[in-house]
Amino acid sequence: MTTASLTLQADKLIARKRLAACAAPALIAVYLVYVFFAFDVPGLRDRVSVDNMNTLLRDVYSYKTHVTQDNRNGEVTIAIEGERKGAYPAGESPDWVRLGPASTVDLGGGHIVTLGDTVRYDIPGYGTVTAQPGRTGVNAELPPGDVPEWINASRNRVAITTDAGRVTITRNRTEVFRYFTGWELFFFTLDSPFHGMGLTELIATGDYGAMWSDFWNNKMWRHADVAWALVETILMAFLGTFGAAIIALPMGFLAARNFTPLGAARFTARRIFDFLRGVDGLIWTIVLSRAFGPGPLTGSLAIMLTDTGTFGKIFSEALENVDDKQIEGIASTGAAPLQRYRFGVIPQITPVLLSQVLYYLESNTRSATIIGAITGGGIGLLLTQAIITQKDWEEVTYYIVLIVLMVMAMDSLSGWLRRRLISGDGGAH
Repeated sequence: MTTASLTLQADKLIARKRLAACAAPALIAVYLVYVFFAFDVPGLRDRVSVDNMNTLLRDVYSYKTHVTQDNRNGEVTIAIEGERKGAYPAGESPDWVRLGPASTVDLGGGHIVTLGDTVRYDIPGYGTVTAQPGRTGVNAELPPGDVPEWINASRNRVAITTDAGRVTITRNRTEVFRYFTGWELFFFTLDSPFHGMGLTELIATGDYGAMWSDFWNNKMWRHADVAWALVETILMAFLGTFGAAIIALPMGFLAARNFTPLGAARFTARRIFDFLRGVDGLIWTIVLSRAFGPGPLTGSLAIMLTDTGTFGKIFSEALENVDDKQIEGIASTGAAPLQRYRFGVIPQITPVLLSQVLYYLESNTRSATIIGAITGGGIGLLLTQAIITQKDWEEVTYYIVLIVLMVMAMDSLSGWLRRRLISGDGGAH
């Protein structure tokens, strides 16, 4: 082959490599352009509601007290988050609400709402909004000029949102919302003798048993139910993970080439593993909930089925890589087949087995939260219920914080167990 032909061949090879190097970024660019328009990214700005985002963010770290007037009979009720469990007794109110024939609500900063047959909202810097709710509608009157964006007015409804709070007026009801930072009634509800006490006052009472009972049985935050839901979630993950490991270990021997010479048996075991792990855990959850009904046991079975397929593949591959010399050494002592497996095989795969099982236990703790939302068990159910209500987002934050802490605790525990059981080091690093 001449020098010229070699040079030509080299030039062609370099040109192909350059083309390939340019083609990959070009394909990625084309795909990103497709995604940009297919997912309607340009229209995202029109769909985003900044007001809803701000309201959601504020609900996460604060609570609101509802002052509600029934426009049909003039009855006024006051409840934290609008719940009956957080309602003030009849005739009682916080210091910023003055009950009477024409009750007044002081939202602070000069924002005053007066309830009665005529509802008035004095807004500093804007004027007074009045309404006379009745059969003909809200009958609202606004100050002259253009209606600002923070007022949404129609014949049958007026909604006013300011920095001080929110006021909603309909024909049948007037609601005033005032926000406060914190999670009110987190420790004690209004009917508890410990409500409103500071830390020094609580210590001075000395009645720690009653104090703990009122906290643990809090009707709004349901600490006892939340604690059991966390335990239920961990139990789902534990039963599903270790149940899968117990089933997958003997099946792993059946799928390993060096332990099962019969090809049909290996093929069947491997296809079973493929089937079990090929179906997502959420799909198994839906199928099993139709068969067995909702409950934490259904969630455990869904985790167990999925992990059996995964563990079976991992364990069979670990078994195919064991050192035959150790097995031969045990066999030379006259050990029976089960003894060879026990002392010649299991010690070799134990690090892989424990490492994977503990890792999946940690991962399944998170999965059990989502599965519990479908099967009706664990902290996932409480989280879903709080999200569906669309009002108590501080409870959503509470549950998410607990889930994160639970995952962190399981991560630390599984890491400690791996060091303790696999490397024999129980110390912290």
